[in-house]
Amino acid sequence: MNLERIDLNLLVYLDVLLREQSVTRAAGQLGITQPALSNGLKRLRDLFNDPLLIRSSQGMTPTERALELAPLIRQALSQITDILEPRQEFKPLTSRRVFRIMSSDDAEATLVPALVKALRSEAPDVVLDFLTPSDVSVQDIEQGKVDLAINRFNEMPQSFHQITLWTDSFSCLLNRNNPAALRFNLKNYLDSQHIWVSKTGMGIGFGVNPDRGHLGQIDAALERLGQRRRITIFTRHYQMPALVAHKADLVATLPTRIAKLQQDHPQLVIKEPPFHIPAFELKMAWGPLLHHSPAHRWLRQLITFVARQIAEQEKSAEEESGLARRNARIRRIRE
Repeated sequence: MNLERIDLNLLVYLDVLLREQSVTRAAGQLGITQPALSNGLKRLRDLFNDPLLIRSSQGMTPTERALELAPLIRQALSQITDILEPRQEFKPLTSRRVFRIMSSDDAEATLVPALVKALRSEAPDVVLDFLTPSDVSVQDIEQGKVDLAINRFNEMPQSFHQITLWTDSFSCLLNRNNPAALRFNLKNYLDSQHIWVSKTGMGIGFGVNPDRGHLGQIDAALERLGQRRRITIFTRHYQMPALVAHKADLVATLPTRIAKLQQDHPQLVIKEPPFHIPAFELKMAWGPLLHHSPAHRWLRQLITFVARQIAEQEKSAEEESGLARRNARIRRIRE
């Protein structure tokens, strides 16, 4: 049977005819003339090689073949309607969907707590499954196995969609007893031993060779100055302040938002890098397969809103802190 030559309207005609068992009533319900429906019935009989409906004293009686077809046609028309009708709106308040998100641990530490708080009120039964960059491949995103990837990315497939959640700078975290903390200049920075912390992109890493370069933005900035730092610890996790606190000569150069999580730590101090390091963007990326999904769109919008809210709160806090320092200086001058 050549499906391309079949008029789907014929299935609609047959469905109504089998329910009404009358050409007159079926034509009225379909909004067409009786001759047009009679012609449609003739084509249906030719298509199925069966009379389908036979005139009787009771009207039109379905044949055995027609009775077999009735539930199948109704199901087929229902599925076609589902395909053609607009997608139903995602309802977060009652959804139990599981979203899988690949996230670097710096994003988990800075973004996720606020995201979970927002989620508990808007979608209390939605489940978030966070995966590390090493757990996820580009193919997992492409095939829709993983919903989103949140990280710094050096490169991205052209088919992927992405948005910048925020821009961040770098700060240095070191022990208060580190001699370099008293005079934190480039020389003392380079004389210190360093922790290298990075996990950009996605996929499994196979270790780092310090002699081959390509160590990221921090080391690229030093290379432009003709300098190189002494890295003695390599890690893919940003939660390294404990190492810094217990070894006085170590310096960790981290995203500023991660460093500020330790600003109340009694043993640690945060310093600006003694050289320029370009800011970086934390991005959210996803594949084309889920781009139009209402549920996926809702999650992307929520994450974007939370990230911007965090950035705005930080900006307000910095402005208030700057105003307080300025007022304190004015008071000292007046005294």
